[in-house]
Amino acid sequence: MVRSDIIRGHLDSIILRLILEKDRYGYEISQEISLRTNNRFQIKEATLYAVFQRLEKKELIEAYYGDVSHGGKRKYYCITPLGKAYLKELVSEWMEVKEIINLFMEGLE
Repeated sequence: MVRSDIIRGHLDSIILRLILEKDRYGYEISQEISLRTNNRFQIKEATLYAVFQRLEKKELIEAYYGDVSHGGKRKYYCITPLGKAYLKELVSEWMEVKEIINLFMEGLE
């Protein structure tokens, strides 16, 4: 299991990336994170919704309600043009950070 504090600083980019692929609702995003990481990382519901609020406040994502499904309307999230530009910055930043960390960590396995 990966320590959550290591990934916490990258939650915005992970969530924006998933929403870039297609509009998604909270539980779907949570499940997709677990699936893609082979359950090595699982996001807590409270954390996920705090990220949604932060991204909405910065106008990086927008929310809308979909059709009624399994007893209620699902709240979907879509990425805004501002969110796409921000994600591009985050990816560029991540590539640089990864390169720097690799300079010190390679060969220690």
